[in-house]
Amino acid sequence: MTLVRWNPWREIDTLQHQINSLFEDTRLPSALFDKGLSKVPAAEIQETEDAIHLKLELPGIEAKDLDVQVTENTVYVSGERKSETKTEEKGVTRSEFHYGKFQRVIPLSARIKNTDVTADYKDGILNLTLPKTDQEKNKVVKVNLEQSAN
Repeated sequence: MTLVRWNPWREIDTLQHQINSLFEDTRLPSALFDKGLSKVPAAEIQETEDAIHLKLELPGIEAKDLDVQVTENTVYVSGERKSETKTEEKGVTRSEFHYGKFQRVIPLSARIKNTDVTADYKDGILNLTLPKTDQEKNKVVKVNLEQSAN
């Protein structure tokens, strides 16, 4: 019988390898990791001199099921993707779609005129144009350079 010295680091390495392989395994349904988590729509923000352009990805949601509220420095979007009712006599349906309510609050980097916001919703993409306030457009800071007296 050979005597082998116990190395605790080897067990940690084995555990790390098992955890990594668990996350790499694509056969696991995403629902296993998403239980209790609400899905929020993906966002894309582009800032220009005059406005902030916000684009949200909302596939499968009708405009009537969306609520968009805008303050001077925040956009609040909530909605619900309603599940379709299907009846099948035989077979099993597996779905990875996410149904239910969601909400997302997006802070803005500049103050906007929330009374002049325009929206366009087409093909599951919500485009918001958020014009900046005049104070934000003309925000230029003068830097005074003083010569040090050394």
